[in-house]
Amino acid sequence: MTTTQGDLAALSRYVFRAPRWYASLGFALVVAALAGVAAFDSRFVLEDAWQGVFFIGIPTVVAAVLTPPVDRRLGGQLTPNRASLLALVCELVLVVVLVVAGFLAVLTPLGQGFVFDALTIGLASIFALRLLAVMAVSRKSLLAASVPASIQTATAALLVLIYSGTMRFVEVGGPLLRSYLSRPSQGPAEFQAVEPLDFALLGLTCVLYAVGVRVFVAAIDRPWRRSLGVSVLDFVRGFIGHIAEGTRELEKFFEALGEEAIVPVSVLAARRPDGTEKARFVLPMIHPGPMGEIGGGNLPERVARSADGLGFPPHATAGHDFNLVTEHEVDTVLDAAARAHERIEYTETATPGRRATVGEATVTGHAVGDSALLVSTYAPGFADDVDYSVGLSAAAEARSRGLSDVLLADAHNSNNGLEGPDLGHVVPGSQRSFDLMEAAGTVAEGLRNAPRDTLKLGVAWDETPWEPTDGIGPLGIRVAVFDVGGDTTAYVLIDGNNMEPGLRETIVGSLPVDTAEVLTTDTHVVNTVSSTNQVGGAIDADELAARIETLVEEALADREPVAAGMATERAEVTVFGNDRTETLASHANAMVAMGGALAAALVLALMAVSVLLFFAA
Repeated sequence: MTTTQGDLAALSRYVFRAPRWYASLGFALVVAALAGVAAFDSRFVLEDAWQGVFFIGIPTVVAAVLTPPVDRRLGGQLTPNRASLLALVCELVLVVVLVVAGFLAVLTPLGQGFVFDALTIGLASIFALRLLAVMAVSRKSLLAASVPASIQTATAALLVLIYSGTMRFVEVGGPLLRSYLSRPSQGPAEFQAVEPLDFALLGLTCVLYAVGVRVFVAAIDRPWRRSLGVSVLDFVRGFIGHIAEGTRELEKFFEALGEEAIVPVSVLAARRPDGTEKARFVLPMIHPGPMGEIGGGNLPERVARSADGLGFPPHATAGHDFNLVTEHEVDTVLDAAARAHERIEYTETATPGRRATVGEATVTGHAVGDSALLVSTYAPGFADDVDYSVGLSAAAEARSRGLSDVLLADAHNSNNGLEGPDLGHVVPGSQRSFDLMEAAGTVAEGLRNAPRDTLKLGVAWDETPWEPTDGIGPLGIRVAVFDVGGDTTAYVLIDGNNMEPGLRETIVGSLPVDTAEVLTTDTHVVNTVSSTNQVGGAIDADELAARIETLVEEALADREPVAAGMATERAEVTVFGNDRTETLASHANAMVAMGGALAAALVLALMAVSVLLFFAA
């Protein structure tokens, strides 16, 4: 992950899950009652509160109730929870406008007319806010979105029309119609200042603000369409829907961006003498992102649960450009893993572990038959993802030393968060990439010439009491101990996204084996809210190390002779594609940085035009 991508992921902290619709409406009615006490001046406080509920709260309730069905009737996707929250926010905006206007009317000679001018601007403003939200969430045209967006403003205007006596200026209908549409005696005294011109100004202001919304959307959308061929509204809708409602709308957006790719899927399986599977390592060369359970974000859990024995889904040498675009693509990967598993030829012997360090890269591995399991790390240095092409080159270097197949996992176990210019990404042509290739070749050379002996394997698993918010995913901690001729190597797999600096060394130094390596799955279920939720950031390092030490001891006690083997298949999947992630992140970050300034400029311009409009009227 680059700094730009990290900034994009960090935007999730601004998004929250929408409260239930009844909670939003309950709070809205309380706010309306308090606003009524502050705004109206009748004989009784309860009457003021009731008028606030009626004239401020009722439009909010009507908007919350009617917006979802009207929006869905027009092909939109607003849910009751989102519609209620949107109505509440608009009510708060309106209350703030009225309070500020009332305060200024008391302190200055502006008078009651100014308050109603502010009310007109407030109603037009919430229409514009709702219009932007409906266009973003439901992805409709300006005219179609205007229908559900106008409900709250239109309801408030209708109530003012009826209870202000404005209908007396319009000779429409008979006594029955006027009895229902003209009730000035039952409305607040403050409404008597309303005139038909106020409603004409409201309509004109709403049209003006709608044009402003359209200009704003077009301005921020154009770069996305030119560079990526998609709309920013699709991204905003999907992003908010995933974080706030848990929807999968974001996958549709990513699918439109995606490119076809062919990725190797390697499987190393070990079975007991009775034929039952004891453990299975599965490594598809894709990245488990982008976040949460979107795309391949929950790939490690899906892979682990597909195994008959204890599943180990380590992180592959691939970055965010190899994120799967939809969760359905995971099924394609699992199918390839199943085909590879069926082709495995098992052997009862293996080599002792070998380790080589070249520059910053350290590679540890075992040979099983004529294939090998290799694990790379840059600890104690800081590193994030290894580029797909670098991993392929390193595996090819290992195969050139006499191995027929290689499962090369990225330990992904030491990083310093989002600090630094490149976050330790290992790219082609870098010194680190050559260090990795040379280290992989050195270990492969040693494994080819190493003596063979009976392979014993012990495993252990603890789901742990920690949650994704603590940096630990649902797979918890899994341990596999390889014992070949008395030489023991422990592979510790933590279901997390990278580790705090120095934690890997603390864990490895405490384990009672000859060699050890700690890996993370790079699961992105831990990154729904925080983009840097690394293992060890939220939990006690000593407690984690102690739990791992216990699991290694359990795995040592579980050792038994096994037969193992490896095979690789290829899967054709749709991934983000080369440079797409960086382009997407750059556009999103630019939208946030420039969108606020553009919105502020448009608001000031529209307010200036509104003031001139009212003075002219």
